[in-house]
Amino acid sequence: MIKTLTKFVASIAAGFASLSAFAAPPAGVLDHAHAAVQAIMAVQAQETGRLMSSLEILGTAVGLDGAGNPALVIYVDRDAENVGDVVRSLPPRMRGVGVTVELTDKFYAMAKPGSGGNASLHKAKQTAPIQLGTSGGWRNDLANGYCCGGTLGSLVSINGVQHILSNYHVLEADKVPGGNGLVAQTGDPVIQPGLIDVGCNAANAQNVATLVVKNSLPGSNVDAAIAKVTPGMVATDGSILQIGPISSQTVAAQLRQAVKKSGRTTGFTRSSVSGLNATISVTYDNECAGGTAFTKTFTGQIVITNRNSSFLAGGDSGSLMVEDVSTRPRAVGLLFAGSSTSAIANPINEVLAFLGATMVGQ
Repeated sequence: MIKTLTKFVASIAAGFASLSAFAAPPAGVLDHAHAAVQAIMAVQAQETGRLMSSLEILGTAVGLDGAGNPALVIYVDRDAENVGDVVRSLPPRMRGVGVTVELTDKFYAMAKPGSGGNASLHKAKQTAPIQLGTSGGWRNDLANGYCCGGTLGSLVSINGVQHILSNYHVLEADKVPGGNGLVAQTGDPVIQPGLIDVGCNAANAQNVATLVVKNSLPGSNVDAAIAKVTPGMVATDGSILQIGPISSQTVAAQLRQAVKKSGRTTGFTRSSVSGLNATISVTYDNECAGGTAFTKTFTGQIVITNRNSSFLAGGDSGSLMVEDVSTRPRAVGLLFAGSSTSAIANPINEVLAFLGATMVGQ
């Protein structure tokens, strides 16, 4: 496999005329509309499929090189046996644009909370009406000797009815009877906190909503799920722990954009956008602590710096990522996956379009 990859990238380096290189970091907002970003996206569209035919390549994105110039970022599995050969085979430029290699572990849907984290506020049972950015999940999310959970991230409105927004793999992913004899169905209770934070005993949690199955995966390009709010159980202004009320408006991601989130495991954290238009391969389980259900390749995703899982860790899935401003921040993305170096978010407008929803905010 590595021989094929080596021949492929060598042909790219030798066989194509260069585009104009950016001598200094380009001015302006580096979003999808910027010419420099679009130039990288054009090369990315041509080369990602062939790059990712190698199992060692986990994805690509439009990011920045060490000098702050837009570059094609290639995510390489640092645990691959031949990782050194793979990295050495990648040229510094492809079709005239710069290439940056990022070594990372594999990307997983972050539904299995660990015992770590210091976000006690986000794991505690609240007095209703609850704020979001809190521990929660499907009431029956217990199987194979483990219980799971995630984050009840934010509030959306669908035809005037309020729903909690989280991830498919937090609320709906139990698709086999397997270890608990159950599968997630519309009408099932959604609880706060999640089972992982109440000793795996749902009697110690509270029902706050009822699941509305949407089956976003594996067919769509978003990892999203909703639960219809039980009257009186969730703050109607959509307040998020340590963030407060958000805007009803959204904003597109841009490189270097300062962002923040509130989630079950790592609590309130800040970071910045490091990649746009990412194509990323993500692995999913079929139930709590179950086997691999499928591996999904997402396109058009947002990448966020996540050094040592400091921004997003297992159990934070479902958190809403917003711009890092002090009041009424606008939603940017729905966090759902990551590695110990990078977190991944669905662009929020794509999530809302899939659900036919709008953000609840001011």
